[in-house]
Amino acid sequence: MAQLKKKFDWKILLLLPVPLIWGWLAQTGELQAVENLLLDLRFRFRGEIAAPVKVFYVDVDTRAIQKIGQQPWNRARFADAARLVLEQGHAKAVGIDIVFSNIAHSDLVNQDDAKKGNFALARVARKHPELVLAAQYTGGQALTQTGMRKYPLLRQGFGNREKNDVPELPEYPMVNPAWTATIGLIDVDFDYGADQVPRWVPLFAESALTNFWQMAVQLACIELGVPPGSVRRNGDTLEIFGKDGAVLRKIPLTEKQLLEVNWFSKWDNQRLNPRSSMADVLIAGEMLQSEKVADQAEAEDYFKRFAGAIVLIGPVDPMLQDLAPTPFDADPVPKVGSHGNLIKTIISEKYLHRPSGWVLWASVLGLTVTVTGLTIFGGARSLATKIFALVMLGGFVMAVLYAFKTADLILPLAAPVGAAFSTGFIATLWQLVQEEKQKGRIKNMFGTYLAPELVNQMVNSEADPKLGGHEEVITAYFSDIQSFSTFSELMPASQLVELMNEYLTACTDIVQEEKGTLDKYIGDAVVAIYGAPLPVPDHAYRACVATQRVQLRIEELRQKWRSEAGKWPAVVHVLRARLGLNTGTAIIGNMGSRTRFSYTMMGDNVNLAARMESGAKSLGVYTMVTEATKLECEKHGGDHVVFRFLDKIVVKGRSQPVPVFEIVGLKENVNQRTHDCVGVYAQGMERYLLQDWDGALQLFTKSAALEPNQPSKTQAIEANPSTILIQRCHSMKEHPPGANWDGVYVMKEK
Repeated sequence: MAQLKKKFDWKILLLLPVPLIWGWLAQTGELQAVENLLLDLRFRFRGEIAAPVKVFYVDVDTRAIQKIGQQPWNRARFADAARLVLEQGHAKAVGIDIVFSNIAHSDLVNQDDAKKGNFALARVARKHPELVLAAQYTGGQALTQTGMRKYPLLRQGFGNREKNDVPELPEYPMVNPAWTATIGLIDVDFDYGADQVPRWVPLFAESALTNFWQMAVQLACIELGVPPGSVRRNGDTLEIFGKDGAVLRKIPLTEKQLLEVNWFSKWDNQRLNPRSSMADVLIAGEMLQSEKVADQAEAEDYFKRFAGAIVLIGPVDPMLQDLAPTPFDADPVPKVGSHGNLIKTIISEKYLHRPSGWVLWASVLGLTVTVTGLTIFGGARSLATKIFALVMLGGFVMAVLYAFKTADLILPLAAPVGAAFSTGFIATLWQLVQEEKQKGRIKNMFGTYLAPELVNQMVNSEADPKLGGHEEVITAYFSDIQSFSTFSELMPASQLVELMNEYLTACTDIVQEEKGTLDKYIGDAVVAIYGAPLPVPDHAYRACVATQRVQLRIEELRQKWRSEAGKWPAVVHVLRARLGLNTGTAIIGNMGSRTRFSYTMMGDNVNLAARMESGAKSLGVYTMVTEATKLECEKHGGDHVVFRFLDKIVVKGRSQPVPVFEIVGLKENVNQRTHDCVGVYAQGMERYLLQDWDGALQLFTKSAALEPNQPSKTQAIEANPSTILIQRCHSMKEHPPGANWDGVYVMKEK
């Protein structure tokens, strides 16, 4: 089937919309959820990495809640924790991921104690500008008390700072002209990320009051040794600058405001994310006041862990419902981790990069053309090209993974792979359909030469024809129309062609139905092979059955032609054919030149089959076969085929005698009269071989009366085996063969 794959089908270009649709889906964000999953895969492939900044988490966990009490919490406890971490632990900065606004108060709480708590936290914030308190644009509960505070995202058109909302801020006295605390936003743009992972964070919000910076930005300023708020926007970047104006960090912005978080590790990695309960911080603070030296020493040793760290105090207990998944954590973990990873992203400058839009289209079209091209030009069934196409696909995936691992580059993955795979898959299906159509066409073409079953096997084997032959035991089949030259004389060419097409179609159909292989037509003659090119174990039996089916079909055609009054000359009404078979070893294969050859058979046994067809006339029969065919047929068909021994003859061109038989018919079609004829003829043949000419004549005369084919000029039947042997007995009486005669009759004609 190698020839099928060489011609390019331009209809395959109809697949072009497939990659275009994938590119459009990616460009419009419809594939964002899939891309997020594939991005998480890249994080896991890259693995966990360290950052050049120490971020320490102080957890408001179950133990801490037991220590400080249920909400609303007294802010004094957070003041104590922040003070201890900064003063005793010598942390660089502390960020508290809880908004201490007036919304968080309750009438059930002692208001005097609440105010004292607020003042306590305010004093710590005033003393330590490295303490960053959270602010947030609110929804949910805040809607009923303060109205919605919508984050002024530039991508949503909030460019007029005079009209923008301010966030929910820490309440008085933490925010006032005298005791202004360092404020940091803790909002995440979940809409832009298209899932529940806090992937994108707006780094600032512009309002009429002031610019509000993200908490991670404020803490990064402190880590870099500059005051919080040492930030300015410069086009599509956010710059952290030093006292001398030098740019310490240039942060790339997406949509002029957003930064994508680079995740460094799993939440529960204690080595990369050291943590401690806020309860332990407060307990260690109490131990510092203990009169026991050992308790004081233990507390001092505990606080050493915070030295030089950026400390984030945030809600961890699941009951506080401040959880979200991360690329490393499928199950939700505390959101405070996103601030830590954002700080690490800014300090390490390991920003995630996304290429320009043209890269998407280049990768989609490039990978699709490559993979689909291999699929198309390799053919639908070419395993090597399919494997290579998959290798190319896998290579692209690995390149994307390594680009992320080594350069923090997020190349498009879902759309290119989806486009290449789907287009390649559709192209393969397309080719399979086209090849099946082509196979059907080939089967139909070769079906005029070979049996359909053989054509199917040859096509499915995908073996290309080769010049050459080999020996094979086959049954050769020859048929010829009796007195065909008369037909040619009596009919015009167009009518003769019509007649022959109908006749040859009928004969060929039967030959192929019995798994014969059409060798050739020689004028009106049909030459076929049984048992090749593919094995047919019962080839002799099938060939014998085919001869009788052909004879029956010719009788049906004769009746049809007679019914078409006036169309055909009378000779057509009595058209008869002679058939010959022989079984034996022959050379089978593609014979001819290297550029043009035909599948055929040759050899002495083939010639003998031809002599069976031509010699049948001499013995007055219409189907004659050799003993080899009879014996091979009976191995598979038993007595289903009825034979009659005719004679032992030496055909022209051979010296060895051959026992020959007539196929009288198939068992179900042979009547009792014909069976009686065969039996009487066999008795006559016994007397004939004993040179009892009179006894043989008596029996042959009796069988002649029972012969199914009686001589008749109107039926174009000249003789039958009994009449032939009667003539021969008279000849033998006049010219006895001698005492050493072995019963062999030498034929004078082919």
